[in-house]
Amino acid sequence: MAVPERKVHVEEFLKGAREGGALLLDARSPSEFAEAHIPGALSFPLFDDAERAEIGTLYKRAGREQAVERGLEMIGPRMADMARSAKALFGEQPDRRPIHLYCWRGGMRSGSMGWLLRTAGLPVVLLEGGYKAYKQELPAYMERPWPLVRIGGYTGSAKTAVLRALAEAGEQVVDLEGLARHFGSAFGNLEQHAQPTSEHFRNLLAEALSGLDPDRRIWVENESRKIGQVHLPEPFYKRMIACPALEMLRSIEDRVGHLVGMYGNYDLSLLRQGFEAIRSELGGQETGEALEALDRKDLATAARIALAYYDRTYEHGLKKRAVDQRFPVQAHGLSLDECARCLIEAADGMGL
Repeated sequence: MAVPERKVHVEEFLKGAREGGALLLDARSPSEFAEAHIPGALSFPLFDDAERAEIGTLYKRAGREQAVERGLEMIGPRMADMARSAKALFGEQPDRRPIHLYCWRGGMRSGSMGWLLRTAGLPVVLLEGGYKAYKQELPAYMERPWPLVRIGGYTGSAKTAVLRALAEAGEQVVDLEGLARHFGSAFGNLEQHAQPTSEHFRNLLAEALSGLDPDRRIWVENESRKIGQVHLPEPFYKRMIACPALEMLRSIEDRVGHLVGMYGNYDLSLLRQGFEAIRSELGGQETGEALEALDRKDLATAARIALAYYDRTYEHGLKKRAVDQRFPVQAHGLSLDECARCLIEAADGMGL
């Protein structure tokens, strides 16, 4: 006998999925899932993309009844396989929390899938309003007065690495570039990793923030509106630039050394592509000198040429943000852990 249907609102749904380690399934089509989904969810579609398109067209032309009948024809032969797959994912622990399942609006797809899984003896919780309801919660979440502290500094200052050192020291951090899968420059994604969509980045950011204490400072790297192809949520971006920035002052030797260490194992052809991407801004002569340095495997010289360009870009950005709250933190010649300690001491001294 199937367990009765249970639907819960977004907050309760996410709490159960996060705190209980529940199996989180997305019943939407693969393309919907790829565009954006609740972090931690697995794609478990009731229909594939072509089937979803056919059902949608039939619904508009012939009405709900015929669309439902066609949908049943599609999923009928594979219902047993779906139930077996869900059982395999769920595991055999009798005390495991219910499967948390959602579709776009919390309607027929998750309802049908939920009925199937409950009939197969699996506990299921559905999201009231579906992914749409989750999505509608996020703008207000991004607007919260998060106690952010930015780490500033010229290119090569090892801001991301220092962010990790801060986390190891017990500080709260959000690695925006890590979530975006991009370091934020022409050299920021040389291996061309697929970046999340801006919508899914927002979902990932919300998930990262959800595990933090809103009454304690949260460190982020100072960013522009875009990281590669990903747009930061505008409310979060505005909040971020309104918060203080602790500007690490690093020597050119520190920065060159960091970049050589960071990019030293990359294929030189990828580094060449990075310089070609900024040729028009860097200048033909400088680009040629950088490429010649790469041919000699002289990464330090190539890094110095790149830094001259990025320093100009950074200084231009500083002028555009003239009202920024920026506070210098001396960090010449320091290790990553020492940089982190200096930032913590500066923030403590400012009461952040």
